[in-house]
Amino acid sequence: MKFLAIFLVPLFLFALEGKVISVTDGDTVKILTFERQQIKVRLYGIDAPEKKQPYGTAAKRYLSDLIVGKTVQIEELGKDRYKRVLGIVYLNGKDVNEILVLNGYAWAFTKYSKIYESQEWKARSKGLGLWRDKNPIKPEIWRKTI
Repeated sequence: MKFLAIFLVPLFLFALEGKVISVTDGDTVKILTFERQQIKVRLYGIDAPEKKQPYGTAAKRYLSDLIVGKTVQIEELGKDRYKRVLGIVYLNGKDVNEILVLNGYAWAFTKYSKIYESQEWKARSKGLGLWRDKNPIKPEIWRKTI
């Protein structure tokens, strides 16, 4: 008896692929494409603490340790007002934006998308990362105070 196995593999059409050459902060990276073009990418749907904000350095370090020097794929979702690519970053098929939120290194940026809202609640309930603080301040609010 012969069996025909059919595997359904999700097909992602990535607009960009390249090696991460630097991390600006917890939600912005620079990649070098295979065409040798440098592109700044703002991670879509999340908002990490600013550099001088509590957990800002930790968020940057976590993201750096996770992806610097590695090849990533970017699902491009537009551009922001600074002309950075807005995108979901994938490393070995895993959503890096989601990983940051799940581990408490970024908020779900619900002002623009609800995509990572449940992941934020998981991190909050476990007291991970920035959720160790009693009253963490969202970066969008913190930016208005400086």
